[in-house]
Amino acid sequence: MGAALRHQPGSARAPARGKPVPRGASRLVAKEPISVRLPKPNLGLVKRVTWPLMLLVLGLGAYELAQRLLPYADRPIARISVEGDLSYISQQAVQQRIAPFVTASFFSVDLLGMRHELEQMPWIASAEVRRVWPDQVLVRLEEQLPVARWGEESLLNNQGQAFAPRELAHYENLPQLFGPKRAQQRVMQQYQVLSQMLRPLGFSVARLELRARGSWFLSTGEGIELLLGRDHLVEKMRRFSAIYDKALKAQQANIARIDLRYANGLAVAWREPVAPTAAQAAAVQ
Repeated sequence: MGAALRHQPGSARAPARGKPVPRGASRLVAKEPISVRLPKPNLGLVKRVTWPLMLLVLGLGAYELAQRLLPYADRPIARISVEGDLSYISQQAVQQRIAPFVTASFFSVDLLGMRHELEQMPWIASAEVRRVWPDQVLVRLEEQLPVARWGEESLLNNQGQAFAPRELAHYENLPQLFGPKRAQQRVMQQYQVLSQMLRPLGFSVARLELRARGSWFLSTGEGIELLLGRDHLVEKMRRFSAIYDKALKAQQANIARIDLRYANGLAVAWREPVAPTAAQAAAVQ
């Protein structure tokens, strides 16, 4: 038996000579555009640099514009308005005090200097000064409120601050307070407390003194002196109020001095000798 080889249609043909046989799979890859392949610019850095430059340019432009328009907008001061309840000082005196500042223009007027000058006046407690477009200055004043005299040369306001007007003779009806230097506020606070405690008894404070050793002395408008000592003034005044209502009220006109420096009682000095009753002696003890 022999074998025969026959050519079958559709069978694989031998590769053409001169061309290499491709191996594996292959595909076509489209080339990316240059804009994609190039690195992207850093816009955040550009913005961080651009915005300050723009703001700087705008600021310089605004400044230059303001400098050119300032001569047309800066008018002379035409009016100074003074507001506030003035009882001890006149508006004329205020106007005279700030007259040197009026010669300035609207933008060049020295508001801080004007305020300082006003607050140097004895009766001015505080001053507020501001511009009002286009050519006015508004001044608001708060006067001192005299509550008491401080020594022989000054007055005290309700905050315990001393000030010295010229016409002190007009305020002799005010209570007179004394004390060491820089003790004005302490003496004023004690005066307010004691005057409130004495008012229900029908007394007023005519003189209150903090002496060098720290003891307190009080004289009422009714002519009675109170020796209060150094400490526990409120407790001593409560004791005085209780005893006064029970045993001393009827003899008020004859009382010269009351010493409250005792721990559990008080001592009374009479203008004329008085024989105390049993009830009065028991109350004082």
